[in-house]
Amino acid sequence: MENVRRKRRQQSPPLRALSPIPADYMGEQSQNGPSPRRISFTRSRSPHMRTSNSSQGANVQSIVAAPFLRHKVHATFYHLFPAAIMLQFAIPFSATTLTFSANSRGFAESFLLLSSLFLANKRLARAHKLIDMSDRSQSLEIDVDIIICIAYIVWAHTSLSKSVNPASVSPKKDDGRPLSPRTEPREVKRNNGISVSLPKPHPGFVWMSVPKNFRPCLDDGASTGLLMPPLIAVAFLLSAVRKVASPESGLLPPGWLIEAPRVLTKGRSSLSALEALILARRTLVDYAVLCSFILVVQILASSWYEARYRRRLQSVPEGERGSVPRSEMRRTWLYSAFALVFTLILLVIRFFLAQYHIAIWQNISYSEIMLGSVFYQFSLYIALRMAHGGFTLGELGLVAFGGLSIGTELVALTRTKIWPKTTPFIKTYRLPTPLLIFQIALIGGSLLTGFLLSPLLFLSRHIAQRPVRRLRFPQEKPKHRRALAAGFYFGTVVIVAGLIGSWTWWNLGRRDPWLWVILWILEGRKKWTRPLLLAYWALLGSISVAGWNRQLSRSRKYRPRTGSAHPGESMAQVVPVAASQSQKATEGVPLASPTGALGLTFPQLPNGTQVATDLLDAADKHVPTLGVNARRKFFHGLAVAMFLPGVAVDPAFTHLSFSAAFALFIFAEYVRYFAVYPFGAAVHLFMNEFLDQKDSGTAILSHFYLLMGCAGAVWLEGPSQLDQYTGILALGVGDAMASIIGKRIGRYRWFAGSPKTVEGSMAFVFSLVLCAWCLRLFGLVDDFSMSRYAAVVTLVSVLEGFTDQNDNLTLPLYMWSMLVVVDV
Repeated sequence: MENVRRKRRQQSPPLRALSPIPADYMGEQSQNGPSPRRISFTRSRSPHMRTSNSSQGANVQSIVAAPFLRHKVHATFYHLFPAAIMLQFAIPFSATTLTFSANSRGFAESFLLLSSLFLANKRLARAHKLIDMSDRSQSLEIDVDIIICIAYIVWAHTSLSKSVNPASVSPKKDDGRPLSPRTEPREVKRNNGISVSLPKPHPGFVWMSVPKNFRPCLDDGASTGLLMPPLIAVAFLLSAVRKVASPESGLLPPGWLIEAPRVLTKGRSSLSALEALILARRTLVDYAVLCSFILVVQILASSWYEARYRRRLQSVPEGERGSVPRSEMRRTWLYSAFALVFTLILLVIRFFLAQYHIAIWQNISYSEIMLGSVFYQFSLYIALRMAHGGFTLGELGLVAFGGLSIGTELVALTRTKIWPKTTPFIKTYRLPTPLLIFQIALIGGSLLTGFLLSPLLFLSRHIAQRPVRRLRFPQEKPKHRRALAAGFYFGTVVIVAGLIGSWTWWNLGRRDPWLWVILWILEGRKKWTRPLLLAYWALLGSISVAGWNRQLSRSRKYRPRTGSAHPGESMAQVVPVAASQSQKATEGVPLASPTGALGLTFPQLPNGTQVATDLLDAADKHVPTLGVNARRKFFHGLAVAMFLPGVAVDPAFTHLSFSAAFALFIFAEYVRYFAVYPFGAAVHLFMNEFLDQKDSGTAILSHFYLLMGCAGAVWLEGPSQLDQYTGILALGVGDAMASIIGKRIGRYRWFAGSPKTVEGSMAFVFSLVLCAWCLRLFGLVDDFSMSRYAAVVTLVSVLEGFTDQNDNLTLPLYMWSMLVVVDV
């Protein structure tokens, strides 16, 4: 018997454990085929296995590796447009060459936004003719804004160079040695193993800002910050002007159950609510053009000052800005001085425009120009400092414009209550209903609370970050953290119940805001509708958060110490922990791992399939298989499940709920970032599992953008029921389907080096058109033009494929604006 066993062991030699392979050697192949030494790393649900050259134990290896080998065939991608555009023109009678070079994605996005704003301006002029309005001031402002934006785009991507005879001048280094034969620097972007030559970017900067203040991005998004605010403002005004031509549509959006908007009866002029709304939105257009002009001037002034500094001092490191001082206090003083001086210049420009009867900024007074300029410029600076590294230039300009809109509405409501007889009308861009009052109280009040309690918040973060050995009273650290947290919670209650509650009570006509909300919840179409919606949202949100908390806590528990920061991306990293427990019970021999990274000891079983089955069961038991992108898209689907019934049943109540949720997000960010005891660490660990490359700053903004995208169409009070579903469909359905289809079957990419595919854009269009048709089929929206809707959705899908900005913010706003402009 012993001889038989010895003969069997000689025929089938024992399996050998392979040496571990670094993570850099696992992943997809490069564009030029597999490298003999290195394979680029990729993140996926399961690792890309490396096949062993040894023929011994090949059958067992293939059986064990079969469940893991999900990326066997590497797809070949094709691109429709190049990554860069470069044009050169030789100026006659000189040795100067004019070069225009731009990133194709950013240039295409700029062209799309310029065309959309031009179309919106033409529709606004046509709407003015329908209601016998001959005022051309708004159209002139938009035309000037378009010309300024075109000039900036051309300037930002154009350079002058003098041709030099290479035979006469030989480039040399500092020590006199000649340079390498390559005369032109090369900018290379790597995307999924593909090397793409790109032109050197020309990023724009706000005054006294540096590159690390912004989120790293190939396109700074200047066109988004310059063109999106005027586009939204023109669409806003266009929707109000069309209500004059069709008064039967009503003043309130369809399906809204809220009291009528407030109208001034003791003012200097007796304007109706619609007339006051049109005049207020004309002011918003002026503000949008003013903000675009301020942003352009800040970019140009920052670029000029940096170029002047570099001409004087040639020792500025690459990627840095030598003109910006390192001292934060000096930087703040210089920015404040620039903002105030430039505000005075704007007042002078406004005076000369009025003297020469040029219809630009004529709908805003001198005080409003001063207020808007100071507020917008300091919103840029404060947002850049608080969310350090979280914004691109375009996102920053768009968010600052939104803050300006809410701030001026707050001032208008307060001014109306203080001086009702001298105020001509209520200058709010939305209808002055209690919904607007509560939104300003919730969002503005939450920001005000953080500002007033900032000393406590900064101390809380300082103590939480500082090591115990460096504290003056290390044994008192827990007590100090609890005291600061108690002060923050108590201060929040005092500010909300006292200052913010009093302002809300005052603007509601001396009605208690808490009692008003309770009574309003019990109203509605039926008494149980709104309480049932609240219970549905609370149940769905609690189940989702609790489920993800459980999954993420288990993944952290079974994650190896050398594992990746995001669980679920590589199952091979968790397998050793799952299998180590079974290794203690039985003895075995080392198994030849197809990955070369396991090196585990398994019991010697007659069938290798059992080993693979146990391995997969252990991995699936402890680790969620969804990657970061899939987890984020899960919340997009959750937004559809939560918000679609609310908009369908009671959009006015959903409006207020969105505002309350946004304020809650702000307080949760306070607790997370400033490590407020006892919830700060738990919130931070939960949010950290859903971060991607667009959440690179100190503040986590993606969930804010998702909520703003879904709520924006309701907050903007669209003229039709279909407009109210814009954000929910664009983000919850279209963006998610584009990501899924594009990753799975996408082969034709829009641009070289870009992950956005044509197949994903087609899925975006098809899914949104299908959902809109279903809404009309079930009677949730009124009849609309399907062809116009499909055309708008196509434009949105193209923007989604072009833009480098956060699409959760830009896509819903652009889609809502174009739906209003096209009049679907």
